[in-house]
Amino acid sequence: MTGLKKNLLSLPYNTKKNMVELSNNKISISRQTKLLNISRSFLYYTEKTNNKDEKIMWEIDKIYLEKPFYWARRMRKELELLWYNTTRHKTAKMMKIMWIEAIYPKKKTSIPNKEHKKYPYLLRNKKITKVNEVWSTDITYIKLAKWWIYLIAVIDWYSRKIISWKLSNTMDISFCTESLKESLENYKPEIFNTDQWSQFTSSKFTWILEEKGVQISMDWVWRCLDNIYIERFWRSLKYEDIFIKKYENMLEAHKWIYKYIEFYNKNRIHQSLDYNYPEKVWLEWLQKQEKELEIN
Repeated sequence: MTGLKKNLLSLPYNTKKNMVELSNNKISISRQTKLLNISRSFLYYTEKTNNKDEKIMWEIDKIYLEKPFYWARRMRKELELLWYNTTRHKTAKMMKIMWIEAIYPKKKTSIPNKEHKKYPYLLRNKKITKVNEVWSTDITYIKLAKWWIYLIAVIDWYSRKIISWKLSNTMDISFCTESLKESLENYKPEIFNTDQWSQFTSSKFTWILEEKGVQISMDWVWRCLDNIYIERFWRSLKYEDIFIKKYENMLEAHKWIYKYIEFYNKNRIHQSLDYNYPEKVWLEWLQKQEKELEIN
C-alpha cells in the first residue's frame, strides 16, 4: 500500500465524508466511497442527540447567527452565560453535527477540486441601484425534530425579494441547480453572487449562469459579509419563524417556510426600503422599466 493511500485511509471518517463529491459525474458516489473506505449510507447519517443536546444546539444556532466568528471555546463561554453546562469538546462536536464552523482566515484543511473554477468577487464598493442588477444565493441548515435539512434561496439585492427557494435532506447539487433554474425562468440578473461551496463552483451550477450570459461573482473565503443580504434573510427567517415553531418534519418545514417567504416578500416592511415590501419595490421597478422601454 502506498504512503498516499495509507494517509488517505487514516483520515477521520467525517473528513473523508466531506471529500465525497456528490455532483461528480466522472466518478460515481459508490466508487468514491469505496476508494475512501466508507459506506455510502454514512454520507446521509446524522448523529443522534439527546434532549439536552437538542436544546444546546438551538442556542448554538442563535448565537452563531449573531456571532459567526465564534468557534467552540467562545461558543462554550456564551452557553455558560445561558446556564448550559458543556465542554469545549462537546460544543465542537455539536457544531460539527450542525455543519457550521467559525468564519475566520485559516490554513486550508481540505483538498481543493482543481476542476472547479473560482470566480473573482465583483461587488466590492459597488452601489446597487436597480432590480435584477445583483442576485445571490446561499444554503443554511434547519433543525427538525429528529434530523437536519438544508434550505437554499435566491435573493435580489435591490428589492430584497426572495426569487426562489428549495429544501433538501442532503447537500446534493440537484436542489441548488433546481432553485437556480426556477429563479431564471422569467428574469435574470446582471451579476450572480455565491460563496465558494463546491455546489456553487461546480460546472453544473456555473454553466447555467454562463449560458444565460450572467456574470458570476464569488465571495472571498470566510467573508460572510460579502453576501450580507441573504445572511440577513436567514436571521429573519430563523428568529421570526423557525425558532418559534420548531418544525417537526420536512412537510411541516415546507409549509411554514412557504408561508413565511410569502409574508416576507409581500407583507414584511424593511427600513432599508423606506418601509416598503420587497414585492412592491420589485414590481414598481419592473413597471417603471417597461414604461421607459415603451417611450424609447
